[in-house]
Amino acid sequence: MKRNRRIRLIEMIKEHISNNKKEYILVVLLFVIGIFLGVFFINHMEEASKTEVTEYMNNFISNMKEVESLDYIGLLKNSISQNILLAVILWFFGTTVIGIPIVFGLVLYRGFCLGYTISVCITIMGTPKGILFVLILLLLQNIFFIPAILALAVSGFKLYKSIIKDRNKENIKVEVLRHTIFSFIMLIFMVLSSILEIFVSTSALKFLIKYF
Repeated sequence: MKRNRRIRLIEMIKEHISNNKKEYILVVLLFVIGIFLGVFFINHMEEASKTEVTEYMNNFISNMKEVESLDYIGLLKNSISQNILLAVILWFFGTTVIGIPIVFGLVLYRGFCLGYTISVCITIMGTPKGILFVLILLLLQNIFFIPAILALAVSGFKLYKSIIKDRNKENIKVEVLRHTIFSFIMLIFMVLSSILEIFVSTSALKFLIKYF
């Protein structure tokens, strides 16, 4: 039974991506550009700024080593609230014609943040430790988080195109409802990414931080 549900879910995801192939290509391209901009930014940063980033990173690692126990519930609430806010912003601007550039800008910005973080970790810690740090801190939660925000952007862009093509109010209402339901489903994945971030990634980082 569970296997059949999993197969149906995979088929639905494949069909969704196939039906929105051009939109996904555009959104993924924006995200990748953001990653490259983040890497470019840190690699061309002035030495004084790099020193500040290095100090911040070293302080973060030192604080993690000194803290005996983390407030996981507090961290989880903070992470979930941030993800809910991001999902609501993407949903809201996705329902407005003039808001699509903001949706694309947020995708670009999230890519920039990811590229910046990866580049900072590798630059400051060196390649082996930096990659390990990134894998522990970012990989697991982003398996759900990144596809969710990309899918939200695609859903908003699809709604935008529907509004432009069809001015019928009833049809627009149906498309807005679909976008809203889809956004809520993506929000569930974003909340799941928060749970993984706090209870798996952060716990693993806390355990392994002494080796950094």
